[in-house]
Amino acid sequence: MTRHYAIEITLTRPASCSELRRARKRVALAENADRTRLIALQRAKSPGSALHGMRRRLGRQLPIDILATQYPDRSGHLLLNVDLGRTATKALRGAAAAHGQRPRDFLGQRLAQEVERSERERHRHLTAHLETLLHQHTREEVLSCAASLLNRRQPSDATP
Repeated sequence: MTRHYAIEITLTRPASCSELRRARKRVALAENADRTRLIALQRAKSPGSALHGMRRRLGRQLPIDILATQYPDRSGHLLLNVDLGRTATKALRGAAAAHGQRPRDFLGQRLAQEVERSERERHRHLTAHLETLLHQHTREEVLSCAASLLNRRQPSDATP
């Protein structure tokens, strides 16, 4: 069955107005304020083929860095389509072969490890800040202040 997939397009640099105009002749696009991220719909039978189709349609029109599905697949994963260039692709293939894996599996594993490492580091950083606060303030003060701050902020105010 053919479906529509939302594709996020991350650009290597802001797209010029003329590049966007040419790309819009092929695909309807929504852009962010600085024209470095776009969203488009791609009709395809699977998320992977949607990414490949979008790369074929826009690859020469825009300075595309990464294509990503906007919503998780049945396994709960977001899919990425990355054009690494010849040198990086050659290095990736060599590293994957050395580990007895396919390049896409090797890259996926390395990305997952880096995301996990980043999340651990962010948690460690937050814990260190909280421990410093708890040395200077009571638990009740810290909790009350955090609750007050969270109630005032809108979800769009949060920064990753």
